[in-house]
Amino acid sequence: MAGVELIPVGTMLAVLSSHVVKTANAAVDVVIYKESFKVLSKHLLDIAPVLKELQLQELNESQAARVALESLESDIKKANNLVEKYRNRGRFYLLVRCRCIVKEVEQVTREIGRSLAALSIANAEVLSRISDQVQRLQNEMQKVEFEASQSQIQIVDKLNHGISEQKLGQAFANDMLEEIAMAVEVAVEPSEISRELANIRQDSEEAANRQERADFIFLEQIIELISRADAARDYEEVKKKYLKRVQVIERYDSREKYIPPLNSFLCPITGAVMVDPVSLCTGTTCERSATEAWFDVGNRTDPETKEVLEDTTFRSNVRLRESIEEWREVNYCFRIRSIRESLLSNYDLLMQESLSQVQALIRENSINQDWISIGELTDIIMSILGTSDSRDMKMKILVTLKDVVEGHAGNKEKVVESQGWYHIISCLGSDSRISKEAIDLLYELLQDRSGWNRSFCKKISEHPCAVSYLVALLKSPVSDTAAVSKKILVELFEIDEEIILVAAKFGWYKPLIDCMIQGSESSRMLMAKAILNLKDLNLKLLGEQGVIFPLLEMLSGSFEAKELSLSALVKLSTLHTNKGIIAALGGVPLVLDLMFSCRIRAFITIKCCEILERLASDDDGIDFFVDGEGKQLELDDIITNLLALQQSPNPNSSHYRKPALRALLGICKFDSSLVKKAVLAANGASLMLPLIDDSDSEIRETAVNLLFLFSQYEPEGVAEYLLRPRRLEALVGFLENHDLQIAAAGLLANLPKSERELTVKLIDLGGLDAIISILKNGTMEAKENALSALFRFTDPTNIESQSDLVKRGIYPLLVNLLTTGTVTAKARAAAFIGDLSISTPKLTAVSKSTGWWCKCFRSQVRLCSVHGSVCSVSSTFCLLEANALPGLVKLLHGEVHATAYEAIQTLSTLVLEDFPQRGGRVLHESNAMRPLLEILNWGSDSLKAEALGLLEKVFVSKEMVEYYGTTARLLTGMNVNGDGHLKRKAARVLSLLERYSNSSASVISGVLD
Repeated sequence: MAGVELIPVGTMLAVLSSHVVKTANAAVDVVIYKESFKVLSKHLLDIAPVLKELQLQELNESQAARVALESLESDIKKANNLVEKYRNRGRFYLLVRCRCIVKEVEQVTREIGRSLAALSIANAEVLSRISDQVQRLQNEMQKVEFEASQSQIQIVDKLNHGISEQKLGQAFANDMLEEIAMAVEVAVEPSEISRELANIRQDSEEAANRQERADFIFLEQIIELISRADAARDYEEVKKKYLKRVQVIERYDSREKYIPPLNSFLCPITGAVMVDPVSLCTGTTCERSATEAWFDVGNRTDPETKEVLEDTTFRSNVRLRESIEEWREVNYCFRIRSIRESLLSNYDLLMQESLSQVQALIRENSINQDWISIGELTDIIMSILGTSDSRDMKMKILVTLKDVVEGHAGNKEKVVESQGWYHIISCLGSDSRISKEAIDLLYELLQDRSGWNRSFCKKISEHPCAVSYLVALLKSPVSDTAAVSKKILVELFEIDEEIILVAAKFGWYKPLIDCMIQGSESSRMLMAKAILNLKDLNLKLLGEQGVIFPLLEMLSGSFEAKELSLSALVKLSTLHTNKGIIAALGGVPLVLDLMFSCRIRAFITIKCCEILERLASDDDGIDFFVDGEGKQLELDDIITNLLALQQSPNPNSSHYRKPALRALLGICKFDSSLVKKAVLAANGASLMLPLIDDSDSEIRETAVNLLFLFSQYEPEGVAEYLLRPRRLEALVGFLENHDLQIAAAGLLANLPKSERELTVKLIDLGGLDAIISILKNGTMEAKENALSALFRFTDPTNIESQSDLVKRGIYPLLVNLLTTGTVTAKARAAAFIGDLSISTPKLTAVSKSTGWWCKCFRSQVRLCSVHGSVCSVSSTFCLLEANALPGLVKLLHGEVHATAYEAIQTLSTLVLEDFPQRGGRVLHESNAMRPLLEILNWGSDSLKAEALGLLEKVFVSKEMVEYYGTTARLLTGMNVNGDGHLKRKAARVLSLLERYSNSSASVISGVLD
């Protein structure tokens, strides 16, 4: 202190000013944390004028002034030391020490501010001219606060967390190295990283020599972590080092598997091979951690010699550490050689044990990830994966390979570019245990330092089975497997949207639907193409999950978007559920607007027509023809426009005529009033007639179906057209066409029966035979129409035509339909039999007047119980002989108006005016009377009228009154309350009953029981 007082204050100020400027200039050169050091530099430069002012004012020699100057000088030296300490340090080191460095700069700045304040107080009068400036400066410096940048703090926190959690894998090392390098602007290249690691090692050695244990451990951990990163390794150097160690083991016997450690490698304290040897002042070398623990418990002796130590410091024994590392590496090579031999042995247990040893090697030292691959163990392991049938072996290999490639870019590339890649993907299709290990390995292979390795992802997408396996794993019972599979698939979709289509092909539709809902127009178009091209799609699921709305939105897009959307909607509209969705979303008006708009492409019109056709194909199809609010559309206008398309002058009209006709047919089936509108207002029949000669068979067929509907309202025009040359031939051809029989027979049934010329020509052209063939082999609906058409050939006034029909075998067909047909077919068959039965009395009358020999013949044969003559099906059309009676009686049961009505009319033909008792007796014996009377309970007025009409004829017979009079009187009196006509019929029946009842002795009991 006395020495300092001998130095003049002016000299002290001059030296101090020089140090301030020098430190300020040096602070600017610190490579990172420039902001903190710049602030320090600025404040130092601001102090320089204060010191200069003191020099100019000849600072007094007071004790207070000297003490203040001495304090300021000390603080400036601290600042200078701090700057020098960090100015040339490695960037990695500066980053990992960021919090400490910032606090040190902050502390030294504040201390300088406090010293400046003391100097100001000691020299208040001298500094009065710049007192405000000095006051402001000292306040700023004393209150200064520095912080490391948030991004740097996050990196350091992540690094600390990884080290504490023992995240020492290569992936984490690569990630941390890249983040640190980016933060401090260092290129991620082996040469640059090696230089930074060397700087950290130097700092670590210095920390060890200073016995700063915490810093030393932290820096060593950082060195160990970063050394694992790909960029911290020079592959050629690693390979060269491996080959050098291999040369060493080649000097040993091939059976040798291990070299024991030298005694100098063993720690005197622990007895174990050292990892980080340090030497004491006595020359004894021990493990660092053991040495620290030795001294921590109060020992002050040499652990080996037991002599008392005057100095307890220690230094790293670098040479010994390198020798120990070399010894370990040589033994690694021994183990690799031994593992190779075991893997090639083909013994499963030995091979699995070898795989465990591979995993142990990797855990022991990350360099073994490289050496295992260089030593060709990876190739051998992948080869075994492709040939082994053992589940346990496959699982062990997959787990081992994951350790081999984890965080190691080179090993990943080696696996992906080898045949083992295909073996791994094949394992995805194995059982749940193997597939889990395979998917975990695959996920690791697809990762690199920046996230997903897009090149490898593209490679997996090119594999013919990979996507199908991944989609299948979405349903894996192992949730982790499903989750990882989904992650991989989603990434594949990001790289190539085409993969979404492949996934849909194998049953995963959600990405396709999501892309349709959220994607761009181009993406939507791609997905729409998929809906068109993929087979076995779950169209119901696609509709329910929302794919229809974006398709409808596409109708306002480009022509290509419209065409793709409509084509997809055509496919989707094959399902009833999807039709409802299209309608509910207001899709039908959009389709109609497109279809009937001007200057639209023929393809679009075609697809619109196909959609309408599908909408109209269901029985409840009319419910789909609504607007977005559910209101019914004007179907008349739609029909008119569809008919107009048939007359369009557009040269492309031939392309959409067919789907337009099918759509028209579907809509016309909804309501007969719509058909009438089409016929009367738009000349529908006239438009359809020429089309039955069209060269396209589908157009002909659709036209015939429409003509069947239209002929109900314009039969004369149709008949006139058919009488033209070759038209009837076409109609007969349609009758013979299985797909057109319903329409052709219905069309024929609708034509006027008065057109005798038409009927005769039809018979000549085989039309009658075609109708009978339908009754034999056609569908029931075709049979119904064929029966209606058959009436034109069975006019009761034309016995010759009836006879022709009977000879063609019509009767058995009719009788069969009485029991097997639909209600309509039964009713029409019964009516047809009635027409034939009406003619029977005429034919029996002819046979009765044939001469004396016929009388002799009748006396020898059974006579018809109704007609009193010799009857047969072919000669008299007798329905009894045709065995039609049971079927007709059965029609009286069941309370079906249509069939009962026709049955009554036909049964009435049996009760002849001249011999009513015969018919009555036959009805009694066939049990027809009871259901006939029951009709008075349940029938409509018209049906009751028919029943009463038949009863009136039957009760002419006293015998029938005796049987049924009581019941008939009761039912007739109770249930006949209709109009005057019905009451009059009932009165006549009751009159007949009354006339015979008085003379009736009794009624046979139990008839109706």
